[in-house]
Amino acid sequence: MSPELRIEWLKKNRFEDMNPKRAGVMALFYPDVEQQTRLLLILRKVYQGVHSNQIGFPGGKVERIDKDLMDTALRETHEEVGVPASEVEIIKELSDVYIPPSNFLVRPFMGIYRNPRPFVREEAEVERLVEVYLTDFLDDSNHIQEILSTSYAKNINVPAFKLNGYTVWGATAMMMSEIKELLRQVL
Repeated sequence: MSPELRIEWLKKNRFEDMNPKRAGVMALFYPDVEQQTRLLLILRKVYQGVHSNQIGFPGGKVERIDKDLMDTALRETHEEVGVPASEVEIIKELSDVYIPPSNFLVRPFMGIYRNPRPFVREEAEVERLVEVYLTDFLDDSNHIQEILSTSYAKNINVPAFKLNGYTVWGATAMMMSEIKELLRQVL
């Protein structure tokens, strides 16, 4: 799920040399009211930045108060969507993903929120909650190729997921691809 632009960049550069900022994000799975498994994504607000108006996981950059990257992911998930850290069961730490345009090295975590209460969207950062059925996420017909323009690249062909009407690409799609592969091994 890595765009060709990213593959070429990584062939020519070492992200370790870029002194990347660190971040943690949460791939949160939960049962809805009909006991169907869902995966929570967020649509970021429009702002002056490379990830403006993109779909991603709840999460963000490391703060001094965080003990580790898991703590970061849990804290940010609480801040952005109102899920208490104590109610998330971490089931897997995933592979780090480097994001060249923002110079972040992101560690994703998979978590289960077994007894969900209504989410509380942090209105300054989160435009919309995107609650994806697990069955839609696992459906290969939702893998697409799309031509996109971003703040840093024009008309790039990217592999993506088409979920709930949104195009999910880049680092988030790469993380989701790893999750999908892991789930396929146990389902």
